[in-house]
Amino acid sequence: MDALSTTDPAARRAERPFRHPEKRLRPDSPSPRKPAWIRVKAPTSKAYAETRRIVREHGLSTVCEEAGCPNIGECWAQRHATMMIMGEICTRACAFCNVATGRPGALDRAEPENVGKAVAKLGLAHVVVTSVDRDDLDDGGAAHFAETVGWIRTYTPGTTVELLTPDFLRKAGALETVIAAKPDVLNHNLETVPGLYSAVRPGARYYHSVRLLERAKELDPSVFTKSGMMVGLGETREQVAQVMDDLRCADVDFLTIGQYLQPTPKHHPVDRFVTPEEFEAYATMAKAKGFLLVSASPLTRSSYHADSDFAKLKAARG
Repeated sequence: MDALSTTDPAARRAERPFRHPEKRLRPDSPSPRKPAWIRVKAPTSKAYAETRRIVREHGLSTVCEEAGCPNIGECWAQRHATMMIMGEICTRACAFCNVATGRPGALDRAEPENVGKAVAKLGLAHVVVTSVDRDDLDDGGAAHFAETVGWIRTYTPGTTVELLTPDFLRKAGALETVIAAKPDVLNHNLETVPGLYSAVRPGARYYHSVRLLERAKELDPSVFTKSGMMVGLGETREQVAQVMDDLRCADVDFLTIGQYLQPTPKHHPVDRFVTPEEFEAYATMAKAKGFLLVSASPLTRSSYHADSDFAKLKAARG
C-alpha cells in the first residue's frame, strides 16, 4: 500500500494533494464543449451503490474510478467493475491518462485473493483485471497478475478472465508469466497512432506493444488478443487504418475504438469530437480487415461490455 493514512482507495485519492505532479507546469488546454452524444447521466441506481460497497469492502481499486470512465454508472449498475491491481499510483506519465503518477508503494499481498472474493460476491461471469504501470518491479507485476487469475479461478472457477496489461517494457519473461496463468483474453492497448506516441504516450514504444500482442498469440494460440485506441487526439483516418493493419499482422482478434476525453486542462487537448457516423465507418473498415470483433463508438472503452463481447468473440471464432 502507499504511504497515505487509510486503506480505502477513495479516501487515498482525496488525501493525495495533486494527482499529476509532472503536469503541474504545463499550460492549460481547455477542452471544447462535449456534444450531445458524449454526455452521460450521473450514477444513482441501487445496484451501482451495491457494486461500490463490495469494491470498498475489499479495499480494491477500479480503473472505472481512477481513470474517470464515463460509463461507470451503466457498468456498475450491472455489477461490471474493472479491477485495477497493484495500487493507484502509476510510474508512467501518459498525457491522456487520469490515473495518479508518482512513486508506488509495496504490493498488497492480500490483493489477489481479495479480487477473487469480490468477483465471487459480484457474481461476475466475466471479469477484466488491469493495473497501473509498475516499472519499479523486476517483473512489472506479472506474477501479481498471475496470482490474481489463480484466486479468481479458486473462488469462481467458471468466470472467464480478461487481463488488460501494461507493456512490460524491458521486463524479460513477464509476458510468459502472464500467459502461463491462462487468461481467456490478453488485452493491451496501443492507445493512439505511432506518430503521436512522443506526445501522448512518451514512456511506451509502439512497435514493442504490437510485438507483445503478437507474442501472446505465439505463446498460446488459444488466447484471444485484444487492443484499443482513442481517436480525437489529432490522428488522421489513414493513420488509424495503419494501426488496424499492424494489429491484424500481429493476429489481434478484437479492436476497440473510443473518443478521447480530456481529464483536466493539464492533459493532452482534445483535437476534435469524432462523430458517431465516423465511428461506424471505422468499425466497417476494421471488420473488412479481418478482426473477429470490433467495438467503435464515442463511449467505447477497453472493458466496456466486455462480458457480452467475450461471448461474441467465442461465437465469431466458432
